[in-house]
Amino acid sequence: MNAVKKIVICGDSTAASYNPEESLLVGWGQLLDCFLPERVKVLNRAMAGRSTKSFLAEGRLSAAETELCPGDLLLVQFAHNDWNEKPERHTEPWGDYRENLKIYIETARRHGAVPVLLTPICMRVWEAGKLRPTHGEYPEAMRETAEEEGVPLIDLYAESFRIVSEMGEEKSKDLYTHLKPGEDPRLPDGAEDDAHTRFAGAERFARFTAEQLKTAGLV
Repeated sequence: MNAVKKIVICGDSTAASYNPEESLLVGWGQLLDCFLPERVKVLNRAMAGRSTKSFLAEGRLSAAETELCPGDLLLVQFAHNDWNEKPERHTEPWGDYRENLKIYIETARRHGAVPVLLTPICMRVWEAGKLRPTHGEYPEAMRETAEEEGVPLIDLYAESFRIVSEMGEEKSKDLYTHLKPGEDPRLPDGAEDDAHTRFAGAERFARFTAEQLKTAGLV
């Protein structure tokens, strides 16, 4: 059994942790430790609104790497904000996005840690009764980077797309932040958020991530 004791997460709002008293949002990284052995400590450094580019520019990877020890895991999930047109966030999928991912990979390896790439959770966008693909070429760019670099990949995009498709247009709202006005005091006007998960969605994707880590012999 792998003796990993610590997992550090770098990512965006879909992985981030939130105060339950202030927000209905729950990122998958917030619940990951619920599905791992007690000996494994999870440090969730994901931050809303960040891309591979802005996370690096703000020194967040530099801060996270001080927490890495040999044998630890560095989980990396970005794409939601990399396709944002803001210059401080935007990257090209086959260009600086891939180059930035390699920086995360090299940083983990430099400290004797194991990098793991995770494709983004799909957005819940339905058109004419079918779930529409999202995130453009970023998931495939990450897959190719993982293969080229010999890095473990957890394909959360493919899994989330499968789950949301099978649940259907209405039932899949239960995974994301969809609320009617007055349903929750934290969002009195309701919400129609097809990018961010509530507890049910975060739990589903955190469990899948933990299962994939176990299957790969990483925890």
